Amino acid sequence: MIEQQIERAKEHFGELVKEQLERIEKMKVQKDFTDYKAKQKIVIGVVGGDGIGPFITAEAKRVLEFLLSEDIKKGRIIFKEINGLTIENRAACGKAIPDDVLAELKTCDVILKGPTTTPREGDQWPNIESANVAMRRELDLFANVRPVSVPEKGIDWTFYRENTEGAYAIGSKGIHVNEDLAIDFTVTTQEGSDRIIKAAFDYAEKSGKNKVTVVTKANVIKTTDGKFLDAAKAIAKNYPTVEMDDWYIDIMTAKLVDEKRRSQFKVMVLPNLYGDILTDEAAEFQGGVGTAGSANIGKQYAMFEAVHGSAPRMVAEGRGQYADPCSIIRGAGMLLGHIGYQEKADQLQKALDICGLYEKKLVLTGRDTGATGAAYADYVMETLSHPNLDESYAKWSKTN
Repeated sequence: MIEQQIERAKEHFGELVKEQLERIEKMKVQKDFTDYKAKQKIVIGVVGGDGIGPFITAEAKRVLEFLLSEDIKKGRIIFKEINGLTIENRAACGKAIPDDVLAELKTCDVILKGPTTTPREGDQWPNIESANVAMRRELDLFANVRPVSVPEKGIDWTFYRENTEGAYAIGSKGIHVNEDLAIDFTVTTQEGSDRIIKAAFDYAEKSGKNKVTVVTKANVIKTTDGKFLDAAKAIAKNYPTVEMDDWYIDIMTAKLVDEKRRSQFKVMVLPNLYGDILTDEAAEFQGGVGTAGSANIGKQYAMFEAVHGSAPRMVAEGRGQYADPCSIIRGAGMLLGHIGYQEKADQLQKALDICGLYEKKLVLTGRDTGATGAAYADYVMETLSHPNLDESYAKWSKTN
């Protein structure tokens, strides 16, 4: 009996190794990043997702349409609504991303995506893979970039989380060897590590932040985390103006709340699972995950989203219209910067800070005691329309 179980486990593991080796070969022949300045047309896919997703995504789309109105009229910017990524449709198809939806996604340059529900044990849904994980893999969105900025606390962080490997890469492909033993797998490749670490160092150099902190648990998880850390040490040699240090994930979670230490961190690069944990902690300084946007970037495609989940209970209770759209609007701002509209992205960031951190003319509570998402988006656009936005932002930020 034990020999049979071992043979079955070996066969299962062999298939996973084969799958990853094939993925590595694809990475080796990748092209350069898309040059959006050279594109005559840019297609922005809009995916509502589940739960509160359609509510908040609609507001982010309105803000984008407001900021990009001139190029929409010229036909350079095209919006494409993509349906079918609901939990109901995914469950009916038995796939994280139905084939027809994936085909539509691949016709877009960038994607604005609402939250999607990932089934868990005890749910009414079958145990299908996370749509986010599947999209990152299928579109090879290897860099999850999350900025967190709280000037009054000296916080200006940018996280580069590896998005296609680590503990999540084959998280749905673990094996129950028998009723006593379950094994999951974590994956680290040289190519995957090199490209995310290089992206972080490139950003640190170009932005002038000039410091990269590598976060692992290489002292214990010596093979995979060790490879990631070794890759970072090798790449750092090519960036003489960028300082590198490294921390272990457990102490790093503590140091983010250390008032004396946290302002010293600038750019952080880390494997998938650690990135998921640390960026949610970091978002709390900015007002919680409801205020944080996220970019998922590959060489051909990019996807921008809210950090938080789909909150199906809000919709079930009839409160979907009161969902906070700030996170996905911040994601939309990152989308603007990615496709070459950095000035508009900066303006949007300032407007969101004025509305959410400083002026607070409207407050979102998630209930009818606060503003609706639509009213808040209107507030953001009114703030963007202010002729002295830069002066207003400078005044508010100085006062606070």
